[in-house]
Amino acid sequence: MIKFYIKESIKSIKRAKSSFILSLTSMVIALVLIAGCVITIQISADFQRDLKNNISVNVFLKDSLSREDISIIEKTIKHKKSVNTVRFIDKEEAASKFIKETGEDFRRILDYNPLPASFLITFKENYVDPDSLNSIIPAFSKIPGVDEVAFQQEYVKRILVYLSTFKKYLFIITFILFLISVYIVYSTVKLVTTLKFEELETMKLVGAKLSTIKIPIVLNGILIGFLASLITISIFLLYVTYIDKYINLLKIFNLRNELYLTGIILAGPVIGLIVSVFSLRKITLKI
Repeated sequence: MIKFYIKESIKSIKRAKSSFILSLTSMVIALVLIAGCVITIQISADFQRDLKNNISVNVFLKDSLSREDISIIEKTIKHKKSVNTVRFIDKEEAASKFIKETGEDFRRILDYNPLPASFLITFKENYVDPDSLNSIIPAFSKIPGVDEVAFQQEYVKRILVYLSTFKKYLFIITFILFLISVYIVYSTVKLVTTLKFEELETMKLVGAKLSTIKIPIVLNGILIGFLASLITISIFLLYVTYIDKYINLLKIFNLRNELYLTGIILAGPVIGLIVSVFSLRKITLKI
């Protein structure tokens, strides 16, 4: 029986090549839209994670501290659960950095280094939000031996708010595009089913079972979905391979990831199955 259904599904493709091409094209468009949305969300998430990991605070130390005092402060900072990395910048490194950034060598005028030693601190991703930072940053200034804490609070807050808003709208747009994609496939399958109306009515008259009518069409939808998945993967791999020569996109989003490729392979047949079943729900044996 399974062989019969498969044969009927293949025969329906041969009998209506134009409908098959139309269905395949709409499915490819749908999968490209969905895959594009997933890539956009992933790149956005990667960008947000990189930005959060690069948000830092400078904790400036008093000049009178000994090496032992500095070591104690470093241990205190590292023990805080919100801290990701801690890097000590001594007075000489601070001076070299200042001269490199400003192009001005204060040592020509002053016979001492006025720049303090400091710790450059980055935070764990889940602690980088406006509310958490409001409670975390002031705690550093209370550590004995700390002279000042430098943090561009308003700028960072504004960036985080923008990222949060962008992510929210991105998910909304993705959801809308997903609905549009599914609707494109559904409309195409519905159109193809309507074009086969006379054929389905003839099958009813000769006493065909409901399963004999529906299952080949459902298998046809699954097959089209699978072929559309292969085409979509080919399109994106070719596109990304070409673009990678210029902007190295594969480092931003790993399209060769097995989970991602498996997702596309499964998405086509699943959408084809769901849409085919849904579009055939009104077909009965009633004449």
